[in-house]
Amino acid sequence: MKRAIALERITVLLAEDHTVVREGLKTLLEAEGDIEVIGEAENGRQAVELARKLGPAVVVMDIAMPLLNGLEATRQILKAVPGAKVLILSARSDDAYVEQVTALGAAGYLVKQTSAHMLAEAVREVQKGNVFFSPSISMRLRDSSRKRAARGGASKVIGNRLSSREVEVLQLIAEGKSNKQVAAELGVSSKTADKHRQHLMGKLHIHDIAGLTRYAIAEGIIEGAIRLTVR
Repeated sequence: MKRAIALERITVLLAEDHTVVREGLKTLLEAEGDIEVIGEAENGRQAVELARKLGPAVVVMDIAMPLLNGLEATRQILKAVPGAKVLILSARSDDAYVEQVTALGAAGYLVKQTSAHMLAEAVREVQKGNVFFSPSISMRLRDSSRKRAARGGASKVIGNRLSSREVEVLQLIAEGKSNKQVAAELGVSSKTADKHRQHLMGKLHIHDIAGLTRYAIAEGIIEGAIRLTVR
C-alpha cells in the first residue's frame, strides 16, 4: 500500500492591525489545507521583525498600519527577506497606493471585499512567483499603463523625497508620538530622535507638527483617521 505524500504548506505571515479581521483571515486561509499562518503582526514594525525571524513564503499586508505603515514595512521586508512575496490586502485601492507598492516590489494587491477563494488563490500564485491583482485593480492598471505610454510620462511615487528612516520618523510623529516615544520605537537616544525630527522639518520646509501630520496624510504615509492628537 502506497503512503500518501504530505504536501509542503505555504507559510504565511499576516500583518493586520484589527484583531477580528486578522483572526478571520487566519481561519479562512488555514481552512484551505495547503496554507499555514506562521505569524501574526498588529503593526508594521512587528511585521518586519517577524518576517526576518520566521522567513514566510508570503506576507499578507494591510497598508494602514500603526508605528510603520504597510508601504514602508513592505520595502523593509523585501530588503531583509528577498525570498518573501508581499501581497497587499487593503480597503484602499487608490491608483497611487497600487502603483507605489508595485514599484516597491509587492507581488499583488487585493481589496478587502475579496472572496476567501480569491485570497487563497492569490497566495498560491504569488508564492509561485506570479503577480495577482483584484480584477478591478488589474483593469485600472492596464488602462493607466496605456495612458502613460501614450503620454510618455511616469507615475508619481508617494514619499519619494524621503529615505526609509525619514518615513519611519514622519509616521511616528504624525501618529502623535513624543520625542521620547519616537526614540524608544527606533532604538535611539532622545537626542538622536530630535535630530531626525529637525532634519525632517528642514528637508520638507515644514516647521510644525501639524504641518508634518498634514504632509503624512497627503502622501499616504498614514490614514487621516488614525491621527488622534497633535502635540
